[in-house]
Amino acid sequence: MAYQKFKECIEACDACSVACNYCAASCLHEQDVKMMARCIALDMDCAQLCALASAAMARDSEHSKAICALCADVCKSCSDECAKHTMEHCQACARACLKCAEECRKMSLA
Repeated sequence: MAYQKFKECIEACDACSVACNYCAASCLHEQDVKMMARCIALDMDCAQLCALASAAMARDSEHSKAICALCADVCKSCSDECAKHTMEHCQACARACLKCAEECRKMSLA
């Protein structure tokens, strides 16, 4: 029942987690890895938090709204950072993070 209730947010979190993990791994292969350090760090934070938010919603945790509120903030930060870079993996990650931030914000306020 909880999955259906939060389906769109869970799917956005799952997609964002995958995009962030892919972006972090791809950033490690960029020529100037040091320049990508903040992007990589935010990607890792965001991926983990999105996975936690998805799991919390799936089990209808009493803390889902608080977790999703934090997830929305971290996703927005990650999106802002990734959007600064021209690589396609960063741009795709920025879009996934923005979508997740929107869904998590809606869920946390519902």
